[in-house]
Amino acid sequence: MPYQTAGGGALSIALLTTPQCTPSIARVIDLRRLHHLLVLAEECHFARAAERVHLSQPAFSRSIQMLESQLGMRLFDRETGEVKPTPAGQFIVERARRLMFDARSLERDLLLYRDSQLGDIAFGAGPFPATTIMPRVIPHLRTQYPGVRVRLEVSNWKLLYERLLAEDIEFFVADVRDLPDDPNVRSESLGRQASHLFVRAGHPLAGAPCTLADAWKFGLAVTKMPAQVGSLLQRLVGLPPGEPAVPAFECDDLHLLRSLAVATDSVIGTSDAACRADVEAGTLVRLDVTDLPNVYSEMGVVVLTRRTPSPMAQLAIECVKDVARQVNSPDAGVAIRDAA
Repeated sequence: MPYQTAGGGALSIALLTTPQCTPSIARVIDLRRLHHLLVLAEECHFARAAERVHLSQPAFSRSIQMLESQLGMRLFDRETGEVKPTPAGQFIVERARRLMFDARSLERDLLLYRDSQLGDIAFGAGPFPATTIMPRVIPHLRTQYPGVRVRLEVSNWKLLYERLLAEDIEFFVADVRDLPDDPNVRSESLGRQASHLFVRAGHPLAGAPCTLADAWKFGLAVTKMPAQVGSLLQRLVGLPPGEPAVPAFECDDLHLLRSLAVATDSVIGTSDAACRADVEAGTLVRLDVTDLPNVYSEMGVVVLTRRTPSPMAQLAIECVKDVARQVNSPDAGVAIRDAA
């Protein structure tokens, strides 16, 4: 079959001029002519070969002659009754077969890539979306696109931001409140996840109102906090100005935080969605902290401004948005944010 681009133009190969290449060889070779070469080598007959490629015999003969002219060598002996490749022709035929196989493979892979059936995808997720959104996103991607290799990096927004700038990942989902104004990235809000303090069932503070200072005494375990939340804790705990509120344990693994809360008297700060199952099972209890205002994780998806995401990344982002709409609370004034 003729090899054409999506727009109908013929695929071709530019041969680079080297000391071993004559100027006549260092030209553009049309893959259709290489295809004609292979068909003629198989049929050893111009008329039959022309019929196979749906050309008239004169047109087919001209194609072979033009290829021979481009390469500057005779590729077929025509004097005898049967057409046979010359030694040079056989040399070209062997390599043309591999080249045409690679061309077909490339054509197939491009179609699969365009339809998101092939390739790799790497993206990141902060602790909260890794626990509340990705458990729905990843199974969907693996089910719908089993041929795609997926790499998910779970970390805090700062490390994921660095990974994005290095183009090690295509996008990430995390709390974006501390995201710097950077023209190289843009973020789109995915809404909010309400967050509270939780303890194990039977904890001394469980079941009665308390203050943040009361909870702080038992040791607060949290993920990397946004600067805004850190300032709030400093004020509520009553620390002197300039002294940061350093938690007893900081970790981006929510499963570990959950285990710590169940096994000790530590107080963990996490989103309601992340520990809903434990609360419903009675394993964890939400504290009634009287002086703590509503705290939210401001979630967003972050991409590079000047790089178009791959088709698979675009599908993954849409899937993230769909799940976020189900999990997160809508955020008033949600808009695309371009860092300036």
